[in-house]
Amino acid sequence: MSATTQLNIGLFGFGVVGKGLYDVLQNTPALQASIHKICIKSLDKKRSIAAENFTNIPGEILNNQHINVIVELIDDADAAFDIVKAALQNGKAVVSANKKMIAEHFEELLALQQEFQTPFLYEASCCASMPIIRNLEEYYDNDLLFSFRGIINGSTNFILTKIFQEQLEFEKALLMAQQLGFAESNPQLDIGGFDAANKLSILLAHSFGIIAKPAEFIFTGIKNISLQDALVAKGKKYKIKLVANAQKLADGKLAAFVLPQFVTKHDELYHVENEFNAITTESSFADKHFFKGKGAGAFPTASAVLSDISALRYNYKYEYKKILIQQASVLSNDFYLKVFVSANEIAAINKDDFEWIEEWHNEYHYCWLVGIIHVKKLAEHDWWKLPGVSLIAYPDAVVENIDYKNISKRSLELAGIV
Repeated sequence: MSATTQLNIGLFGFGVVGKGLYDVLQNTPALQASIHKICIKSLDKKRSIAAENFTNIPGEILNNQHINVIVELIDDADAAFDIVKAALQNGKAVVSANKKMIAEHFEELLALQQEFQTPFLYEASCCASMPIIRNLEEYYDNDLLFSFRGIINGSTNFILTKIFQEQLEFEKALLMAQQLGFAESNPQLDIGGFDAANKLSILLAHSFGIIAKPAEFIFTGIKNISLQDALVAKGKKYKIKLVANAQKLADGKLAAFVLPQFVTKHDELYHVENEFNAITTESSFADKHFFKGKGAGAFPTASAVLSDISALRYNYKYEYKKILIQQASVLSNDFYLKVFVSANEIAAINKDDFEWIEEWHNEYHYCWLVGIIHVKKLAEHDWWKLPGVSLIAYPDAVVENIDYKNISKRSLELAGIV
């Protein structure tokens, strides 16, 4: 494509983001991009624009030689993959926001791009309006980037903000997020941590050259976080955020996980509220960079889709240099985490999994501890994900080595070791 090429778009999906993109394109005539046809599931539903704009037959778009760009904005990951695969095979550029589909099919999508030499861009899949993929892809060399960590799900951040600022119970905060259009159509994707895990999977590929599905690292969401947990956090002068972490270990391997985490007031993430996303990167020479932007909503997500559409004019493609050229890092579960765990009953906490326990509090229908646990224990057991149990990582949670000489006798007694 060239800067003068008319971009004729075939759009799949006309939900919150699809409608947002349609509205944004009406206000950016200089882009020379227009939606030629929109594919939806049902033609019976009343829409805000004329019926002739729609079809329910994918082939009418995928096989239309006049259409040179496919924008995929549907919820169904399996159907989305079929659409993207067919589009790439037909030589059409593709823009997508479907993080689940990309995380599940990353290797296949990479192979399709190489085979058919067709661009596939998906900035909107990770942090909506915040341009993090292109920055990780272009700016940071693999050997210079040490870590990134951040809030990459606007829905959960909104919910946690309401729990802290207004002391709402979890269910009320979730309902508010849904009413404002910040939560996914299936809220379990957000509050269960699946959405953030899919995004971390994509970011690992562009930052460290690691192709890994969410099952290859530990993750959970915020659905078990209680108002009591928030009150304990306040007492310790922390806030709770759902944080995606990727950090190089001393042996050069990479620790990666998505967990609720205590953050201090000195942490940039402490001040990120409501539906905003934010990521902090740390590299050898540039030190720290901080990115922040709206991570949920129609127009923030549509703006990222629009940016990808615009980039197609300059023949932009992801180069995947960290995967294809450089020596990629390797994921490791050989490290420890300092965590806070709360439960309705003491028996719900498997204290035998801990190396040691620093604090232990037991109240009526609410008990909690702070301890050190090996990540392999969390990967092998799921007691910490069960209803009534919440696990929250401490600030600077990663512990690589344990010096047992410095463990107090009281800690050992609490852990049941002596």
